[in-house]
Parts: sequence; C-alpha cells; structure tokens
Amino acid sequence: MKNSVCSFVFMLLCIVLCVTVAFFGINSMGLKSVTEEDAINKGLDLVGGSSITFSVVPDENDKNFDTTVALDKVETVLRERLDALSYNEATIARVDDDKIRIEIPGIDDPNEAAETLGSVAKLQFKNADGEVIFEGDAVKGATANYGPLAQGMKDEHYVSIEFTSEGRKLFAEATKQASSAANVKAGTNFIDIELDGINISHASVKETINSDSCTISGNFTQEAATELAAKIDSGNLPVELKQEEVRHVGATLGSNALSSSLMAGAIGIALVMLFMIIVYRLPGFLSSLALVGYVAIVAILLVALRVNLSLPGIAGIILTIGMAVDANVIIYERVKEELRNGKTVRSAVKSGFKGATSAIVDANVTTLIAAVVLVAMGTGAVKGFGITLLIGTLVSLFTSLVVSRVFMYSVANMGAGSWIMGGKRADKQ
Repeated sequence: MKNSVCSFVFMLLCIVLCVTVAFFGINSMGLKSVTEEDAINKGLDLVGGSSITFSVVPDENDKNFDTTVALDKVETVLRERLDALSYNEATIARVDDDKIRIEIPGIDDPNEAAETLGSVAKLQFKNADGEVIFEGDAVKGATANYGPLAQGMKDEHYVSIEFTSEGRKLFAEATKQASSAANVKAGTNFIDIELDGINISHASVKETINSDSCTISGNFTQEAATELAAKIDSGNLPVELKQEEVRHVGATLGSNALSSSLMAGAIGIALVMLFMIIVYRLPGFLSSLALVGYVAIVAILLVALRVNLSLPGIAGIILTIGMAVDANVIIYERVKEELRNGKTVRSAVKSGFKGATSAIVDANVTTLIAAVVLVAMGTGAVKGFGITLLIGTLVSLFTSLVVSRVFMYSVANMGAGSWIMGGKRADKQ
C-alpha cells in the first residue's frame, strides 16, 4: 500500500516537473520555455523566410561539362549543408535548366545564408612560409563540439577535423618540421589554417602530431562552429554558383496559422480527456494525466532538439496523440473485459496490460519504421513530418506503457473498486 502511494506520487511529480520545465524552461541549461516566441523553429509556411536562387557557371575548360549532372551534385552538397545547419524544413527545387532555388524558413539574414550555401569553402593548411601543406581533399570530415580542449581548460565551442590516411601523413610531417629546434628558436613553429583565404587558426606546434584528427578553436559561438563544420564537412561545391536572386518569402498560411492550430489542438485534447473520463472513469482520469505528461515531454523535446515545426509537423504530433489515446483505450477495454469476467481489480489490471502490450508495441513499431524512413530519405516538410512522428511515437509508447501502467497498478493496489475502474456495479453483476 505504502509503495503504491509512493509510486503514484512520484509519477505525478514527474509530470508536474515536465509541465514546469516545458512552460518555464531551464535557464542554466539554455532550455527555453515553449511559450517563448523563438523557442521552437517554425517552418516556411508559418513564419516565412528567404528564397535564394543560384545559377550554375559552366566550366569553360571542361568540354564534357553537363549542367544536369552538376546540378545533381550541387543539390546533394547544399542539402548536406542545410541539414548540418539544422534547416531541416528548407526546400530545394530546380528552376529552368541551370538554376536551383532554396527556400529557408525564419532566417534573419538571407544574404549571409546565400554566402554560406554558395561558398566553395576552400580549406588550406599552410606552414610559416605560406606554403600549402595540403588542402580540403585530405580532410575526411568535421564536427562542431563543445567542451574542454584539454584537462583543466574551460569549456568552449570548437571544430574537430578528421583526416584521411594521406592527410594524417602530411599533417604529421608538417608538425615534425614546424616543431624543429630551428623553427622553435625563430618563432616560426606554427601552422595556419585558412578557409577561403581567411585565417581561422594560428596554432603553435611543439611536437610531432601523428593523429587522425585535430581541432580548430578560437572564441567560436555555437552558430559559428556549426557553420564552419558544415562547410568543411559537406565538401567543396563541384562548380561555381552565381547568386541570381535573394528575396523574402511571406508566410503562406498567415502569421496566425500556428496559434490557431495550437488552439484547435488544445481544444481537441481537452475534449478527448473529457470523453476518456466519462467513459472509463478513474482510468480515464489517469490517462488524461499521462496525456498531459505526453504533451509536456514532446514540447521539451521540440525545444531541446530545435525541431523546425511546420503544419505537416504539427499533423505528426496530433497523429501520435491519437495513437497515445488509442493505446490507453486498448488497455482499458481489456481491463473492463477482465472485470466483467469476475476477476479482481488487481488481476484485471495485470491481465489487461499483459494482453494489450503486444498489440500496442506492434502497432507503434510499424509507425516507427515509417517515421525512420521518412527522416532518412525525406527532405523538407516530409522530413519534418517524419521527425515529429518519430518523437511523438516514442513518447506515446513511454506514456502508455510506463506512465499509465504505474498509475493503474498504484490505484489497483490502493484498493480501488471495480466500478470506479470501469467495471459494473456490484449490485448489477
């Protein structure tokens, strides 16, 4: 009895905590409140954004230059850069035979975005004499990280670069020469890293570095580190791009579309909760608490993961709310069936969950597979829908099989009667 009360109170406090974090955020962790205007990235259809059009500049030295093939490669590189910069809702479309248009939601400076996307990003490692040691083709990839570069140092944003096998050899040889006694004495024991001719790192070398990776640091912000890693990691553009047009795009569904959608969703959730309480009594009330927890957890994840939310994304969330309610309906109907067969409340709850779990898991696993495929293969709004569907389905599974289970087992062990759990009155059996 005591353990059941503790379990019930603990789960209730967890839901209250999730709701509090969702609505008030955690400033120390940089987690914003879901009510803040910029807490959740919004899609092009909700807040508008920027439209950037590039044209391909043919390579006059290549007699076999194929614009279509070049555009295919450009589209791949641009999509990688957009994804790395968290513009998952951005769309890429062909225009005429030699142009490509990118539409990015909610971006503040379209000219800066155009420069980032269209940049060739030529990376060069140079010695103290200005000689190029090697270029970007010796780099396997780059990632933006946050933390101390060495023990005892303060946390900072930096970019980690991974070399190819050839790049490792060249870097080891360069650091060996730079760290020679003569260079140390002359103060020329350094290696510069330049991006598009701009020095981004001036690193002193004290010893030979024979490693698969190195780091670039220097008072980076998170955005700057992410942008730099994206430009390096996505590789050079295969052709030169000419910026044809940069313009602002208005919200296609109006500025009030998001608030209207959220209001409709809130009304729908309230009606569902009322229906569950009327039909299933105490279990319906408990499922409503679990549903509140579901909404709070999803809101926290949307903010924490910086998901770009468009109307297709909202549709994905609403769909998984329905799945969460369906899961509880399956469970409670099984419990009611067991109660009608004369089982005790404890036994009915145990049998109901046991019989419903496999059906719920099977249904959600198929949805998870579809969501993973959409995230992996989709682009733009399709990928955004897949992300929210994936998040919502995972949270739905948790709330229906963990939160609801704890609540139901707790009240059953506390002595809840058959009628209040959804069965018939004793005088009507």
